[in-house]
Amino acid sequence: MDNKRRKILKIAAATAAVSFTGLPIETFASYLPKIGKYVKSDKEKKAKQWGMVIDTRKFKTKEDFEKVIEACHSIHNVPEDIPNKKQEIKWIWEEEFTHAFPDQENPFLAERYEHKDVIVLCNHCQHPPCVRVCPTKATFKREDGIVMMDFHRCIGCRYCMAACPYGSRSFNFRDPAPFVKDKNPKFPTRMRGVVEKCLFCYERLEEGKQPACVEASNGAIIFGDILDPNSEIRKVLRENYTIVRKPELGTEPCVFYII
Repeated sequence: MDNKRRKILKIAAATAAVSFTGLPIETFASYLPKIGKYVKSDKEKKAKQWGMVIDTRKFKTKEDFEKVIEACHSIHNVPEDIPNKKQEIKWIWEEEFTHAFPDQENPFLAERYEHKDVIVLCNHCQHPPCVRVCPTKATFKREDGIVMMDFHRCIGCRYCMAACPYGSRSFNFRDPAPFVKDKNPKFPTRMRGVVEKCLFCYERLEEGKQPACVEASNGAIIFGDILDPNSEIRKVLRENYTIVRKPELGTEPCVFYII
């Protein structure tokens, strides 16, 4: 194929994508390079495998959970207060210990754990089943371990939701725009019929920042390279006993919990 024909096909593909998403060309063009590959920056945080440790002992009040959830949802244009609770969108949320860790439940579980709440989100698994089943590669795993979502490539088949054993994905049954209070123009908005989830704040990592939930947690959430033996997260993992959600499934979650 000659270069001229290749250029024509590229332009046609971009035009079709813009038409499908309803986004302005400049918005689509600025978003596309950030999906799945790094934007070169001196400030950018990099890792071989990003991971997270959540110290559940430091979440003591309802406000501790709320400020972490609000920090994430506000900057990522996650719709709130959708009337039908079955259609709500969640990137990070509060869950009961026994629901998050059903494998840890037993008839003699200490009461402090039985009624304990924990923060849950996408586990960014090392072997993500959601990636394997996506027919359009709208969900894919980056080299640094972040399991991404290309909102514009998603066709809404929801195979990824069926494959995810953690319930970490949400589907937009209706237009989410009316339920976004203060839209953040720096992050792409979604549309009806699209799946979404936590992305480990990849766009903040590109700016040299920590994920929003980490900054809002006051030290209760630690984020870093789990393959770097000298990183802070590895120090935390060495010094504390941690568990992961549903380890028996073999997905190898990269979100760890100190209980």
